[in-house]
This record gives sequence, C-alpha cells and structure tokens, in this order.
Amino acid sequence: MIDTLQQLGAWALQRLERLGRSHLFILRVVVGLPELLARPGLVVQQIFAIGVLSLPIILVAGLFVGMVLALQLYNTMVNFGAEQSLGPVVALSLVRELGPVVTALLFAGRAGSALAAEIGLMKATEQLSSMEMMAVDPLRRIIAPRLAGGILAMPLLAAMFSAIGISGGFVVATGLLGVDSNAYWSQMQANVDLFDDVINGVIKSVVFGMVVTWIAVFEGFDAIPTSEGVARATTRTVVNSSLAVLGLDFILTALMFGDNG
Repeated sequence: MIDTLQQLGAWALQRLERLGRSHLFILRVVVGLPELLARPGLVVQQIFAIGVLSLPIILVAGLFVGMVLALQLYNTMVNFGAEQSLGPVVALSLVRELGPVVTALLFAGRAGSALAAEIGLMKATEQLSSMEMMAVDPLRRIIAPRLAGGILAMPLLAAMFSAIGISGGFVVATGLLGVDSNAYWSQMQANVDLFDDVINGVIKSVVFGMVVTWIAVFEGFDAIPTSEGVARATTRTVVNSSLAVLGLDFILTALMFGDNG
C-alpha cells in the first residue's frame, strides 16, 4: 500500500513538474512574439505549412459533416413540423460547436503531430543545440513563428469548415430533402447572431489553436532526442490536444452560452 502511494505521488509530482515547465516554456515564447513583426515572412511560411496544407482534410470533413448534420436534423425536425428551421439549426451547430471543435481535432491530428515531429527531429539531430551555440534563441527563431502561425491559421480553418458545412447542408436540404432554399437562408440570417454565435465561435477557435499549437511545440521541444522519444511526443501531442480541446469546449460553452436560457 505504501509503495503504491509512493508511486502515485511520484507520478503526480512528475506531471506537476512537467506542467510547470510547459508554462515557463510558453511564457518565454510569448515574450518573443513581438519580434516577429520585423520578420513576418516566418509567420507566413508557418501559416502555409500549418493552415494551407491542412485545407483538404478540413474542407472534405466540413462538407460531409454539414451534409450528415442536415440529414439527421431533418429526420427529427420533420416530426415536429419544423423542417423550415433546418438552416439556422445547421448553421448554429456548426458555428457554435462543430466547426471549432472538429477543426481543432483535425488540426491536432494533422498539423499538431507534424509540428511535434518536426521540432522533435530538430532536437534529435542537434539542430536546436547548434542554433544555441551560434547565439540564436531557438524559442524565438523556431517556436514563436509556429505558435503565431497556429493561432492565426486555426480560426481561418474553422471558418472555412463552417462555411463549407453550411453549404453542404444547403445542398442536401434543398436538393435531396425538398426544403425551400429561400427559407433555408432567410431563417439562418434571422436567427444567427454575429456576436453571440459567430464571434464566440471565433473565440473558441483561437483558444483551441493556441492550446493545440502550444502542446505540439512543447512536446516536440521536450521530447527525448531519440526516434522512440519523438514518436512518443507525437502520440502525446494528439492525445493531450484532443483531451484539452474537449475539456476547454465544455468550459467555454458554459461561459458563453450557459446563461442564455
């Protein structure tokens, strides 16, 4: 029993110590973000690598999520004679919830794992150590542009996911289910609020982008410099990012929409 408690305590202390290091790490990175204003090309390069190259999976997933959402909601709403409200329900589901969350999960799986593997390999091949020997801070030269790129790319990807999802829902609703196209768009415009719905969804996506990118770059930077260590860091990135997104989604939803009723 005592040995079990000792092991549990050691595990908890190890996790707390790592959590503390991750916060000190991100503070050092954030301090270097203003310097990127003098070198915007580094951020643009990362937005392309993180955001643009993630577009195919985001767009395809958004299209099918919107189409399936319209099908499922219609089958339920038609029982209550509310099929003309399909447009706003699809839009609110995507803008408020599914757009930011599903995009963040896909972002973690595609871009987050790539960031962790890239930085982990740079550490394993001693590229980061070489930069330090040349008096170049790798946190400001390597990590900061990737953090900024992730924060900027995530809301753009979430917006595209929601837009293509709404369009996919429109195609299914009007072409397959027979919903009036004018009712689909007019009801959506009347019931989707810019601040309460769209802006809150953007805030969610920015927070998710920050957290996922933070976890990815820290796991890569903190990885054991071996092939096995990099593989474990990549796995931890996807798992921890996904759990963080789902947990933060509940907290943000409770803060943003919990008092609407």
